[in-house]
Amino acid sequence: MSLFRMPNVPGCQQDHDRRLPVSLLSCLLSHTIVVHNIKRGTMADIEKVIIIGSGPAGWTAAIYAARANLDPLVLEGAISSESEMIPGGQLMFTTEVENYPGFPNGVDGPEMMKAFRDQALRFDVRIRTENVAKIDLSSRPFTLTTSEDKTEQAHSVIIATGASANWLGLESEQHFRKAGLGVTACATCDGAFPRYRDKPVAVIGGGDSAVEEAMFMTKFASQVHIIHRRDKLRASKIMQKRALEHPKVTVEWNSTTEDVLGDDDAGVTGLKLKNTQTGESRTLDISGMFLAIGHTPNTAFLDGQIDLDEKGYIKLKDPERSTTNVEGVFAAGDVHDSIYRQAITAAGMGCKAAIDAERWLADQGIE
Repeated sequence: MSLFRMPNVPGCQQDHDRRLPVSLLSCLLSHTIVVHNIKRGTMADIEKVIIIGSGPAGWTAAIYAARANLDPLVLEGAISSESEMIPGGQLMFTTEVENYPGFPNGVDGPEMMKAFRDQALRFDVRIRTENVAKIDLSSRPFTLTTSEDKTEQAHSVIIATGASANWLGLESEQHFRKAGLGVTACATCDGAFPRYRDKPVAVIGGGDSAVEEAMFMTKFASQVHIIHRRDKLRASKIMQKRALEHPKVTVEWNSTTEDVLGDDDAGVTGLKLKNTQTGESRTLDISGMFLAIGHTPNTAFLDGQIDLDEKGYIKLKDPERSTTNVEGVFAAGDVHDSIYRQAITAAGMGCKAAIDAERWLADQGIE
């Protein structure tokens, strides 16, 4: 049996720097992973289940699969410029999580993901810090090729690769986002933080998601500015009516964001906006920016072998389960969920996917 263990690194465990949420991950990955007794070259090497992804869905699936004696292998992703999927998922960019049960004082996103990972290691889950570059689902066992050009075969696969928020692509936006200083893509996750209470904020976008984020933020912010590049919203009529009639909502029509203003002490303090019709620039004073211009599910590597919806999310064969159109392939978390996109719903789906995989393998006589 091959076993991958991360050493117990006190310096990493004590890293609670909320301005640099990825620092914990970088610290962990900077240490050597010890590899024991790797098997190669026999049919016995076919994995019962490979889990692709390491957010709440992936780690929960791993824990349940390990406790069911499925000896799962997790391909947790890797940090690279081409990477769709990073170890720990999008929570690695979340400075604090306050709405996940069991953490009464809140928890840093990276710290939470390390706890998930550690719990998986407790049950001897094997982990490889690699992406999946290619997958062949045309026949069983399935064949996966990793970013390290290694090939693995598996009787079943759980896809938990998540979805990445779409960003404007500004250097300043990414700086404040990664530092946890006022740029986020989830009002439900972060909107109640003190930084935004009784202060003006901006929501970027013009569809239903943007209006929903804006309406949610009216509970906390003093004023909500919807920044939209056109002269009318794309949201449904009823959503538009709610926003346009709300006293706390102002729409900044025909406007794009050129820069996010602020510093490392105060965080975000404003936006530099450009009028799409006149070309004029102006400054809007805000304390936070919420992106609502969509998400991109991390499904490109599937290369059309799994049925996707019109937005690219995995379609489930049975909405009550985690099954896909390919027998033996299961999906969990934000890779199929375009509605909730919460850590707790992703974890619940990870549980379902592991149980579905266990039962399917038993039906195939693989235990």
